[in-house]
Amino acid sequence: MFTGIVEELGRVRSRRGARFTFAASLVVEDAKIGDSIAVNGCCLTVVEMGDGWWAADVVDETLARTNLGRLGEGSPVNLERPVRVTDRLGGHIVQGHVDAVGEVVHPAPDLHVRMPPELARYVVEKGSITVDGCSLTVVRAMDDGFTVALIPHTTSVTTLGHYVVGDHVNLEVDVIAKYVERLMT
Repeated sequence: MFTGIVEELGRVRSRRGARFTFAASLVVEDAKIGDSIAVNGCCLTVVEMGDGWWAADVVDETLARTNLGRLGEGSPVNLERPVRVTDRLGGHIVQGHVDAVGEVVHPAPDLHVRMPPELARYVVEKGSITVDGCSLTVVRAMDDGFTVALIPHTTSVTTLGHYVVGDHVNLEVDVIAKYVERLMT
């Protein structure tokens, strides 16, 4: 489980088939083989690591359902270690299970993202949404997307400030909304 508070802006160091290697310093400080690290909001397992880097194997399902398949050498990525029970929950509950890929309609600071219409029911004004691993507050919910207002700090320490129209972003809707819907049916 994660909070959606990005700890580090890393980079794709290399990609060889399904093996991604990421350049990072903070998230590998206390990591070990088998640990989880969220990359653009997608939970991956550390399978190899060294000084200033770590590697993960990404299955076809993940490549098909996220924007990770579009990443190449040098691509910036948002990185977060899992939450510890003793940590503050600064964002919201994030599983690292990407629900869909959205498309940037308008870049920061008033980020507008188009999303699959079937997910719109989980997005509400002032509710939480995760965009490439960043916990954000929805300003406006629409039938086919949403807007969020980004502060300068967020755009400078994450990938959110680099987006242009047409970029693809990983989306995770609030898991609590999905559970409530399931219980109500």
